[in-house]
Amino acid sequence: MNIRVGFGYDMHRFAEGRELWIGGVQLDYTLGLLGHSDADVLIHAICDALLGAANLRDIGYHFPDTSCEFKDADSKLLLNKCISLLRSKGYRVENIDATVCAELPRLNPHIPAMQQKLAEIMDLDSDAISIKATTSEKMGFVGRGEGITAYAVALIVKR
Repeated sequence: MNIRVGFGYDMHRFAEGRELWIGGVQLDYTLGLLGHSDADVLIHAICDALLGAANLRDIGYHFPDTSCEFKDADSKLLLNKCISLLRSKGYRVENIDATVCAELPRLNPHIPAMQQKLAEIMDLDSDAISIKATTSEKMGFVGRGEGITAYAVALIVKR
C-alpha cells in the first residue's frame, strides 16, 4: 500500500459584490472573496493538498487564473476534477483535515453542511473530513477582516 500526505494553503481577500462560498456552501454575508473562480478558499486549499500528495503540481497549474474557462468557476467542479486526476493515478482519498481562519463570518454553524458537501464530491463519509474554524486574534490581514485563509492536509492511498 502506498500512503501519501499533502498540504494545501490558500488565501483570498474580501470584496463587495461577490458571493461568499466556503467548503462548497454559500454563506449569507455582506462580502464575498475575490478570485478568478468563486474563490472558495477551503476547496482551493483541499485541492492543493490532494494534488500535492499525488505529485500532480498545484491548483494554479491545472486551473490557471489566466484561462477564461475558469473565470467564475464553481470550485466544487475544480475539486471534482482533482479527484478524477487522483483516481487516474490509482489514488483514493482517505481523509482531509482542514482549518479555516476568519474573524467573520462565524463558520462553526456551517461546518456540518461543508463536511456533507465535500463528502459528496469526494465520495467519502463526512466523518473523514475534519474542518476547524479559528480566528487570528485580530492580527494580520485576517485579523483586520480583510480576508480569509485556509489550510488543509490530505491523506491519500494507492492499493
